[in-house]
Amino acid sequence: MTHKPHIQVRRVYDPPEADDGARVLVDRLWPRGVSKERAHLDLWLKDIAPSTALREWFNHDPAKWSVFGERYQAELSANPVAVAQIMALIKQGPVTLLYGARDTEHNEAVVLAAWLDKHDKD
Repeated sequence: MTHKPHIQVRRVYDPPEADDGARVLVDRLWPRGVSKERAHLDLWLKDIAPSTALREWFNHDPAKWSVFGERYQAELSANPVAVAQIMALIKQGPVTLLYGARDTEHNEAVVLAAWLDKHDKD
């Protein structure tokens, strides 16, 4: 039986939790109003975030959610260096993907967590 890695998703504005493990900011832009100290980051992985063009097109519009997810997953598949970085962290223990968006259901960290879970076949 293989151990399933623990990947969770939280807003960067929420206080750190004891079970966070490695805290990774997956936004391309630094979140407004959060100091580096308050973020308690282990890594800011800008390169795994959606491209600027995709982020601006999506603009947090839930009507574009499914297309955004498909396009972002295609970007992830074409981004082996950033994916390898996060996969290496996942193999070491729990990882919390942090994002700045207000919408807790329609953001890149949700897509990324599902994609990583699907592609982590060890």
